[in-house]
Amino acid sequence: MTELILIRHGETDWNRELRFQGHVDVPLNATGHEQARRLAERLAAERPVVDHLVCSDLIRTRETATPSLQVYFPEQAIDTLTDPALREQSFGIVDGLRVDDIKADHADAWERWLRFEADYGMPGGETTRQFHTRVMDALRRIAQQHAGRTVMVVTHGGVLDMVWRTARGTGLEGPRQSDIPNAGLNRVRLDGDAVEILQWADTRHLADLPEQPVYNQSKLLVR
Repeated sequence: MTELILIRHGETDWNRELRFQGHVDVPLNATGHEQARRLAERLAAERPVVDHLVCSDLIRTRETATPSLQVYFPEQAIDTLTDPALREQSFGIVDGLRVDDIKADHADAWERWLRFEADYGMPGGETTRQFHTRVMDALRRIAQQHAGRTVMVVTHGGVLDMVWRTARGTGLEGPRQSDIPNAGLNRVRLDGDAVEILQWADTRHLADLPEQPVYNQSKLLVR
């Protein structure tokens, strides 16, 4: 068994604008940097065991991971610990666009997206099923490489959604059901194909920061 401490990256300006970030390389904003600092501060105080750290290769995850890396592995450079398989889902032609822009410029694709079907993806992007396969293959590979140890994984909201769906057995159809706050603490245990949630969406270290923007898929659902 391997334990993973899963962290969604800190806030970006595009989170505030409810843009589809996807594979676009968007840095943290000031709040995101503070969230990353608070996360590292909490880890330094509580000192949970961390044997290895890995993150997506996009800048928002690297900037989130860097303060925590200084707590655990100050001699290592974050750029040597990245894995592109941990990226957010690719949204193809709508990467970087706001919801209102997508509605205006890609209305058909948006209406289809709102059905939240496992085998649909935005044109030029990944389907949810393709994304799920990529994510879980990557996490199981990491778990096998560090079997019996604890790995901190700094990644994206969509990645955490795939983990939550796998653990809960909810399938890939339908909107997101789990809370996935920026820079929250999540812990899971991987044992072969089985995923067990130990802790989810813990944001006690962020309690007095501004309220986070939430992309609520349930409110968008086409019934």
